[in-house]
Amino acid sequence: MSDETSGGITILVVTDPGLPLRRMLAIREDLERRLAERVDGPATVHVRSELIETRTDGSLRLASAARLRREHDGAEITLVLTEMPRHAQGRLLVAEAFPEHRLAALFWPTLWSLSTRRRILDIMVESVEHLGEGLIPAQGRMPTRRSTSPGAPVWERDAARGVIALRARPVIGQVRTVLGMVVTNAPWATVRKLSSALAAASAAGAFGIFYSSIWQMSAALSTPRLLLIGLLAMTLMVGWLVVGNRLWDRPVHEGGGGAAGLYNVSTLLTLFLCVLALYVALVVLILLAGLVVIAPSFMAQVLGEPATFSHYMGVAWLSAALGVVAGGLGASFDSETDLRQLTHASRERQRERSEDGPDDRDDRDEREDAAG
Repeated sequence: MSDETSGGITILVVTDPGLPLRRMLAIREDLERRLAERVDGPATVHVRSELIETRTDGSLRLASAARLRREHDGAEITLVLTEMPRHAQGRLLVAEAFPEHRLAALFWPTLWSLSTRRRILDIMVESVEHLGEGLIPAQGRMPTRRSTSPGAPVWERDAARGVIALRARPVIGQVRTVLGMVVTNAPWATVRKLSSALAAASAAGAFGIFYSSIWQMSAALSTPRLLLIGLLAMTLMVGWLVVGNRLWDRPVHEGGGGAAGLYNVSTLLTLFLCVLALYVALVVLILLAGLVVIAPSFMAQVLGEPATFSHYMGVAWLSAALGVVAGGLGASFDSETDLRQLTHASRERQRERSEDGPDDRDDRDEREDAAG
């Protein structure tokens, strides 16, 4: 065990795999330096990747994190960094500290989105300070976070539950959390799962190069109408993917409507970004193919006016819209296209265990502390 008389401190950070783990590894040394400035001795931060289990009501099982600290000899404080957002008393939480257990949970979507590196480190250090009574001398503590504007986040103590919570702003916190969830969903990685959709979309979109009626239609349509057609095609594909993969989440417990709403909005935004990337790729591919295949003189003969780059662009845009609709159908018939892991709701259900599970006795005493 660490010798507290030496003034040093050892922190165990348990983080979900994926983006939270990568970001934590990137800031670990900075966190050690920040903590070392506040204690009379070295600060050591150990990072461990493991899914923290939740109950069916969405609250964290503190016993799981406490067990990890017992297994990791030498850690005085545990920080849990999870990709799952959490509500308490009708507001989103940025962080929640349990001094009795020397454990704090930080909720990555609400904490990270649009935050500077300094703000993230500030909140992590503040979490440690709320847990480190006797470990961090008073002269080393940061000034208490104060509101600079109405509704600004501040640490609030709930004496009845023995919890100190940092709640997000009512509106801005919702926006930040949704953006954070979209980033955590990694839409750029999900695009690879739509390979079958891209193949079907490319095949359907290629017809636009060879059918002069598509050329004439694209030339006759105004730019706003073409943009509207593209938006409608992307919306239809997103809707088809949601229905086909059963990605729409419904509250499974009382009071879960807020979380379900966040999950659904983040899922729709993530899918829209994926489909937008697919659409842009199709436009580029069809445009390049059209420039090679369609002779300007032939297009001018069909259209009855000189062929310009905007005509080729119009053909590519309209053909890509047709291809995207076909791509949605192609993805729904491909058994290898499984987007269920995309959603926070599906990933959270993987963490849940029955309340009567074999380890339930271990955390029964901590149930009230984690309840939200």
